[in-house]
Amino acid sequence: MAAHDDPASAAANCFRRMNLDTRSESLRLLGRVVRTPPRVVLKLLLALVLVLATWHAPVWTGVATLFDDLPYAGRITLAVLVLAAVLWVTEAIPAFAVSVLVIGLQIALLGRPGGPMMEPGDTDGWRIFVDPWSSPLLWLFLGGFVLAHGAAATGLDRWMALRLMHRTGGRPAALLAGCMLLTFTLSMFMSNTATATMMLAVLAPLLASRPLDDRFGRGLILGVAAAANLGGMGTVIGSPPNAIAAAQLPVGDGIDFLRWMAFGLPAGLVLAALAFFYLRWRYHEPTLHDAEPGVFLALPTDERAAAGAPSLWHRIVVMTTFAITVGMWMTEAWHGIPAPVISFIPITVFCVTGVLTARSMRTLPWDVLLLIAGGLSLGVAVKESGLALWLAAAIPAGWSLAAIGTGMALLAVLLSSFMSNTATASILLPLLAGVVVGYGGDGSEMAARLIPVALVCSTAMVLPISTPPNAVAYTSGRLRTIDLMALGALMLVAGPLVAISWSRLVAGWLL
Repeated sequence: MAAHDDPASAAANCFRRMNLDTRSESLRLLGRVVRTPPRVVLKLLLALVLVLATWHAPVWTGVATLFDDLPYAGRITLAVLVLAAVLWVTEAIPAFAVSVLVIGLQIALLGRPGGPMMEPGDTDGWRIFVDPWSSPLLWLFLGGFVLAHGAAATGLDRWMALRLMHRTGGRPAALLAGCMLLTFTLSMFMSNTATATMMLAVLAPLLASRPLDDRFGRGLILGVAAAANLGGMGTVIGSPPNAIAAAQLPVGDGIDFLRWMAFGLPAGLVLAALAFFYLRWRYHEPTLHDAEPGVFLALPTDERAAAGAPSLWHRIVVMTTFAITVGMWMTEAWHGIPAPVISFIPITVFCVTGVLTARSMRTLPWDVLLLIAGGLSLGVAVKESGLALWLAAAIPAGWSLAAIGTGMALLAVLLSSFMSNTATASILLPLLAGVVVGYGGDGSEMAARLIPVALVCSTAMVLPISTPPNAVAYTSGRLRTIDLMALGALMLVAGPLVAISWSRLVAGWLL
């Protein structure tokens, strides 16, 4: 955010960067062509072929009895699930468009009057597939987006980063730790893409003073990317997979804001600390030599100029609202006000005070909310159509829930390395929830199996295309693919181990 940007432009630029965690977005950031008509057509044909194969394969292969115990509605849901999975993996169309298609197909095939899931004379059954759009979790996410807008529009995020730079300028280890901690903290409430972009912009003067092949420069960039990815583990609004996992938990056993932090924050901090010590060892530099703290004087030192804040009043409003909202989220168990209700505080205050304008309202990431709603709607169909129970019954005897949950977590981290982690969660979490229900698992068992799958989606960062923060870091021109692969491989191994172990322990304490 340049010092001369007006607040509306600054907020719009921030939210243009607040894109979904898709491979297409990563490729766009890397300057590569993502979609062409021939590729789109081929991918759509592939999706249709796989859907037809799913529907007819048991007959073609002579095992038609495979679907004997699966209701007709469940077969339709399975076909929709396969279609969505292929489109999400190949990204033939935007991820949010796949979610809209899923909702539309479920209404047309399952929720229409006389449909396979409807009672005779029922004309309102289609509502179960659109109810997720008004889910409390979506309002919780919207509150988080509004807070992020306030921080960007008033420059509070950049102001904090600038103060950090001035305080840690000449000490490499402190600078790396401070940058990672601030990036991690901001990513708990803001888009990881916007956070990584902003932090690297603030670090630009320091990086410009170092040689292009400088080791510490590479380590600093990698630290920002890793912290931006891992910070989303810390809160239920930090990453869409978190919301999808929370929505699958039974009513009465839900995860409030503070309880999710008990699951995700320690695991994220442990992984971030592991990344820090690895980077400090791999890219160690005893001193910055020519990059003294004074290098940061090239940045604007006037707080209001650096932040591009419209007024001191707006900054006070945002700071106060941010503190009250987050504080109430974290103390929900004491005052009893649900976290989604608390989200109306920043939404209302920012609208009334002018922090959130009509123009900035249009820049909020509504596509993220649509993608989450599509995942939740797919989960409703998986449960209500009988597909979940059929999948649970199809699992070979002797497989424990622990083994199934571990397998799903490993599959999630592998898939998330090559596709959107939100799409991965939308596919795997409803299936795993159905399996846990089929096994008779309680709320504690459900949380212990589902939450690690959501958490490990944030640890998949092995390639430049794995996450937008990776792509942002790679476009600096200072990283090699092997740099990302080495750190990513460490997270690929440590992520599931830490997430599964910690979640299982915390679930026994809290639920």
